[in-house]
Amino acid sequence: MTEDRIERETLIAASLERVWSLVTEPGFWVADEATVSGLVAREGESTVAKNAEYGDFPVRVEKIEPPTYVAYRWASAFPGERPREDNSTLVEFTLTSEGDKTRLRVVESGFAALAGSEELRGRALKDNTDGWPQVIDALKTRAEHSSV
Repeated sequence: MTEDRIERETLIAASLERVWSLVTEPGFWVADEATVSGLVAREGESTVAKNAEYGDFPVRVEKIEPPTYVAYRWASAFPGERPREDNSTLVEFTLTSEGDKTRLRVVESGFAALAGSEELRGRALKDNTDGWPQVIDALKTRAEHSSV
């Protein structure tokens, strides 16, 4: 059975408001930065995160609780497909203030429910497990080294 979730967290030397402004750009974790910069997540809305290397990924905003929680659904294992229950995972970002820093927690879940083969589910989990450290490092750099 495929594992079902990826969990990561980091402490970012930036304000909660700054980190919130970045995690509420729908699809920022997969999109080329220019395609999401300036977009703001709105619950129930969808957008397409465009990535020159990996393809286009429709992303739906599932839930927002400003300024500490936002959840998205995307079909990482099925580029170009709109997220459905059987082809997508849920990506949740939770922010917590720690003095003048912000703790970011990322949880991506739903791999075990993906349609297709066990091999496809395992590959999706591995690809995303390998990708999150890079995404989190890039987000941390953006938050710590640029202004709002």
